[in-house]
Amino acid sequence: MITEQGSVVGIDVGCSPTRRSSAICRLDWSASGVSCDIARFRAVEPERERVIAQVAGGRQIIGAAFDGPIRRGFGIIGRYRTAERMLTRRLRPLIGKPGQSSAPVGKLLNEHANDCVQHLVACCDVQDARHGVAIDQKALVEAFPSSFLGLMIDDPTHLAARRGDRSDTFFQHLAAAGGFHALLECLLPGRKLVFDPNTVTNHDDRAAIVCALTALCVAAGQFVAVGDDDGWIIMPPRKFIRSPQWELLAANASEEPPGALHQSAV
Repeated sequence: MITEQGSVVGIDVGCSPTRRSSAICRLDWSASGVSCDIARFRAVEPERERVIAQVAGGRQIIGAAFDGPIRRGFGIIGRYRTAERMLTRRLRPLIGKPGQSSAPVGKLLNEHANDCVQHLVACCDVQDARHGVAIDQKALVEAFPSSFLGLMIDDPTHLAARRGDRSDTFFQHLAAAGGFHALLECLLPGRKLVFDPNTVTNHDDRAAIVCALTALCVAAGQFVAVGDDDGWIIMPPRKFIRSPQWELLAANASEEPPGALHQSAV
């Protein structure tokens, strides 16, 4: 059961030392409302550590999600993972695909994601994991915003999204269609959304919000996950994944070892 009030964190992990292409979102809820606090930062120290501490420091965080490859032990993965295959085969024409942890960019993103994890854990009290497929004692999970959003859309191909703007196109569509309100009503019933997702226009801010929603799904015990011991990517609750995408996920899972597609018990 979700607590009456609390906070989760989402971090859109970037690699740029010159552009503020990383972002952190703290999503807070009370008995009546849901709000968020977002800040951007460059992938350099001490700026990254300072901004993460400004947004999350000294707080109790129920869970945190990171848009970057992470696995148990937080080492460099360096392999093409089950989680990435699960969201690529059959689904790529509909929703795109995650980058490969085996590629140079994937390894760099993995490194920066691990750094963000370390900074967050050092500055705040992240609660212990209580969900299946946990990779750590703390509730730290992996997000992938464009796949998370794409699974929630009836026919993503009608949106004509391209690689460079896919997650933004999906975000705008769901914001206009009330998808975020519906998800939050499911996870946090009876709360009023204080901010309007339609007014969020920055790419990295949007990604950080989706990461925070990913963490909220885990905190509420309502999520789907794909992966194995090399890491799990968290997706929306089963009821929000459209039937065609679910069928493709199930087909992909049939070609992997048992357990690659996980549904929460709730």
